[in-house]
Amino acid sequence: MTLEQLRIFVGVAEREHVTKAAEALNVTQSAASGAVAALEARYGIPLFHRVGRGIQLTEAGRGFLEEARAVLGRAAHAETMLADYAGLARGSLRIVASQTIASYWLPAKLAAFHERHPQIAVELAIDNTEGAAAQVLSGAAELGFVEGEVDEPALAHWNVGRDPMVLVGREDAGRVDEDWLRAARWIVREQGSGTRSTFEDVLRTRGFDPAQLTVAMTLPSNEAVRTAVEAGAGVAVLSRLVVARALKAGDLVELPLGLPDRAFHALRHKERYRTRAADALTDLIKEQVA
Repeated sequence: MTLEQLRIFVGVAEREHVTKAAEALNVTQSAASGAVAALEARYGIPLFHRVGRGIQLTEAGRGFLEEARAVLGRAAHAETMLADYAGLARGSLRIVASQTIASYWLPAKLAAFHERHPQIAVELAIDNTEGAAAQVLSGAAELGFVEGEVDEPALAHWNVGRDPMVLVGREDAGRVDEDWLRAARWIVREQGSGTRSTFEDVLRTRGFDPAQLTVAMTLPSNEAVRTAVEAGAGVAVLSRLVVARALKAGDLVELPLGLPDRAFHALRHKERYRTRAADALTDLIKEQVA
């Protein structure tokens, strides 16, 4: 078993598509298929179901995916630690962020980081809060940036910013009370999303059970939720960063729910080696927040 085979397996598993994985990993389709086939043949265990022209992970494949990610994370960590001895003249930094942060808050900070350290290659993955925490925990990413609270003793977390949350709809609703909350059609993010968990926590604090909401749609991205609300499918709570342009253009209106700001948090494993590149990025963010 080689690291390259593991890298290809993870790429295929995450996309559930050999051709797309081969393109993303810059290998031929035959090489990708061969790497997966070699793993399956060596251990006599199918890692994927072949369903028509598609593929799906078997139970063994799902378990192996977690282990493969952990191995690759440790290998990347070892490589990064050695490269770090050269200072910030070269190297890479692997980070993961939730959708709102990755799309709206982080890009300007990464651009400033690139200006200071142009030889550091930054690799950014996008996942919801739970997934981002898992990547930092496994070592697949050195730093994580999330909106939701993370209760994991192995991870250090600290506040790096504030994010106003707003209730938006296609038309003005007048007064928003408990009866209105129950009657409204809600467009929400998936479970594990920081946006959803923050909103539900606010409702619970006010004595309202989120289970009483009428959820019309559960969608996997902020943009999908915003677009559905713009089309009149319902109402949603989103970051002001996500809906600022739509509010300015009149495509959405802000409804009077009076939501508090939520915190953006950085995540780092307490026991893993801290690279200079990661410290440089967190220092830059501190400067901009101060």
